Amino acid sequence: MKTEQKKEKKSKEDENMLIREEAETSWDYGYDPYKRPIEELIKYGVVVIDKPRGPTSHEVSTWVKKILNLEKAGHGGTLDPKVTGVLPVALERATKTIPLWHIPPKEYVCLMHLHRDASEEDILKIFKEFTGKIYQKPPLKAAVKRRLRIRKIHDLELLDKDGRDVLFRVKCQSGTYIRKLCEDIGEALGTSAHMQELRRVKSGCFEEKDTTYLQDLLDAYIFWKEDGDEEELRKAIKPMEYGLKHLKKVVVKDSAVDAICHGADVYVRGISKVSKGIGKGEPVLIETLKGEAVGFGSALMNYKDMLNAEKGVAVNVERVFMDRGTYPKMWKGKK
Repeated sequence: MKTEQKKEKKSKEDENMLIREEAETSWDYGYDPYKRPIEELIKYGVVVIDKPRGPTSHEVSTWVKKILNLEKAGHGGTLDPKVTGVLPVALERATKTIPLWHIPPKEYVCLMHLHRDASEEDILKIFKEFTGKIYQKPPLKAAVKRRLRIRKIHDLELLDKDGRDVLFRVKCQSGTYIRKLCEDIGEALGTSAHMQELRRVKSGCFEEKDTTYLQDLLDAYIFWKEDGDEEELRKAIKPMEYGLKHLKKVVVKDSAVDAICHGADVYVRGISKVSKGIGKGEPVLIETLKGEAVGFGSALMNYKDMLNAEKGVAVNVERVFMDRGTYPKMWKGKK
């Protein structure tokens, strides 16, 4: 069943890809991201922790680093100590991908307490008014400057109401303060309100189904180190490419990979495939034919020009994820 689902997912991805030039990849170097040796997976991986109530996001990230005996780890999207839920933690080289996790919206389930009675009808009406672009000033305890910001609320769904307790789901732009949203909703209702409990159920591409507990991660690491059993650790660590699924792609030939790792931009002659609908100036993921993330950049051409141009730079590379030397050098300067 899982194999069939993977094939179906792959065919859908293929439908969104357009071929500029057929190319083959050599399996003498590089890896399928989902079949990397465990040591490589840890180096280019992401652990999605089900954050408990109590510790800070930074503390959780530090514990992950210690558990896996790493030099570097970083979390994506801070959760307050009292907030639980999805907390992706990037490992080693994957920390470079963290800024890209904030492009898709995040989802939370929140329990809001009203300080006066309000009808379900009024709540639904206010939810509708708060859907779309809103103005927010971060709370006093926020780690950012308290200036007015615009944030987008994609959806507000009332899940349950019990007296003055209101349970709702919110899908919103990264950087939205749910605590402040509750206060503003309360004010709009003609009363006041506060956030009582909050759980993040989705952060970018990462969902609750992807999460693992810190203790389970520790057990999985011990199983691998002491018994050589890597099954549980593979379940806990996802390749960094998993968190970049939302990005449109430019797939390059093997001959272009190491040049990009050394700082070159993506030239059209090095491209094999591109995603449908890439617009000029749009952020794109640069991938190998095996599906490995090489780097990230801004499209200097739309997808049609990438397919048809005979020469020129297609993508301005802004960040490289892959280590130099992963693919052999096949370049002689600019083409």
